[in-house]
Amino acid sequence: MASLSVKPGQRFTLSDWQNNSLLISADAEQQRSNSHHIRQEGRALRNETSNQARWDEHNSRTHLKDRIASVDRWREALARCLTDIDSEIDALTKVKEAAENALQAKNLRLDVAIECLTLRESRRDIDVVRDPVEEELLREVKVIEKTKQELQQRVDDAFKQLCLLKEARQQLECDHRHKVEALELDRQCMSFSPTSGNISFKVNPTRIPDGTTALSEWEQNSCCNKERAEAEMKASADLRGAITLSIAQTNNELEAQRTATEFALRKRMRDMEAALSELRWQEQNTLEEIAEMEEEIRQLEEHIRKRTLDLKVAHTRLETRTYRPHIELCRDQAQYGLTDEVQQLEGIIRALQQKRTESQDALDALYRQLHRIQTDMGYKTNSLQLDNKCMDTRRKLVVPVEKFEPEVDAVNRTRNLPRNSQLELA
Repeated sequence: MASLSVKPGQRFTLSDWQNNSLLISADAEQQRSNSHHIRQEGRALRNETSNQARWDEHNSRTHLKDRIASVDRWREALARCLTDIDSEIDALTKVKEAAENALQAKNLRLDVAIECLTLRESRRDIDVVRDPVEEELLREVKVIEKTKQELQQRVDDAFKQLCLLKEARQQLECDHRHKVEALELDRQCMSFSPTSGNISFKVNPTRIPDGTTALSEWEQNSCCNKERAEAEMKASADLRGAITLSIAQTNNELEAQRTATEFALRKRMRDMEAALSELRWQEQNTLEEIAEMEEEIRQLEEHIRKRTLDLKVAHTRLETRTYRPHIELCRDQAQYGLTDEVQQLEGIIRALQQKRTESQDALDALYRQLHRIQTDMGYKTNSLQLDNKCMDTRRKLVVPVEKFEPEVDAVNRTRNLPRNSQLELA
């Protein structure tokens, strides 16, 4: 009979085989249970992290929206403040210009008053009196100078206030510009999404940048800028009111003083005309000689002036020729001629000056020869002419400069005395 071959090796029992199957089934169930548990935890974690991420993103977006709204409110407030401060700067600039124009106008009043005082300094002898007209003119000068100082102070105050307003505006503008830039950046942040093409990882994004400020400090800075601008605008508005009031007050004071001065001047002129009415019968021969002598003096002065110019030319030629180079600096005939010319001109000028002095002495002698009444009439005629010139000059205060035409010849008001029928007052 053939024999059965037995496979060598370990043999397991049926119970081992059954136990092994049970163990495999148990392990499979355990692994499936573990896997299910992990899957459930993963799903829960995904849901939780997804919700958390969405919430965090929503929270960040909400904070960004709130921040944008807050910054935008401040931007609008600063923009309104900038508009207001620009309007205030324009208004104060116009008031300052008005004050400067008023100050400039006071120069005309001062010039007129000083010109009147200067004209009346040409009065002679007994007519040089401290009359009410002179007192009113001196008072008018003081009033004008006082009002000029006050207006100048107002102009200076307006200039300083304009500087403060512009400084506050600069701070507002800087703050407004920064907020516009911040709004642009925050709105750009609002536009970012996971599908944006310009997102990437950054190095240490959670760092606190240098110069970072606290929220309270940020808001306090904007509050301070706005409050300072409002304070400067209020001060500017008050100053504008004060400047306008000062202009009106000074104009009223000067107008009252002008009226008082012209009243005194008219009264003085009436008194002078009354005095002259008693002296109009005087002879005119000596006065004509005086007029001719005065014309001669004027001609002498004109000749002195011309010869002085000639002397300047000769001096300049001599001085210029001293810069000739090296051997060219020689004493030639031109040099001798110029030297002689200078000496001759100096002698001529001395002779003319001596003649002018002699003519003046002769004119004084002619005046001394006049009868006291004639002399007194000359003084009063001169004074009346000066007062007439003062009245004519003061027309500048009420007549526009471009339309002003003097009624009295300012050049000849003291040199040309009245002749013959000219003694009669116009």
